[in-house]
Amino acid sequence: MVPRSPLDDPEKAAHAWARYRRIMRWMMLLTVTLVVGSLWVLYRSNGLVSIHMYIAAALGIGFTMLLTSALMGLLFLSSGTGHDDSIADNLEEERNR
Repeated sequence: MVPRSPLDDPEKAAHAWARYRRIMRWMMLLTVTLVVGSLWVLYRSNGLVSIHMYIAAALGIGFTMLLTSALMGLLFLSSGTGHDDSIADNLEEERNR
């Protein structure tokens, strides 16, 4: 029998997803700030070069930051709600033999 996950409770799930969205809003603000700062540093050090370099830098930094924060946020959501502890390990008996 598979144990129930704490995320099966709608109230706990709503709280966990609200926390995840709050974390993602802060990370979006941080990402935009870092992208603007990075573009400013690139402009100060290199001057006006190809616009493609600035677009690539902005997309690369932004995508990396947002993807990393989304995956880490999901990891914290899973761990913080106890979802990780509610797995059924069917191979535990074989490992203990």
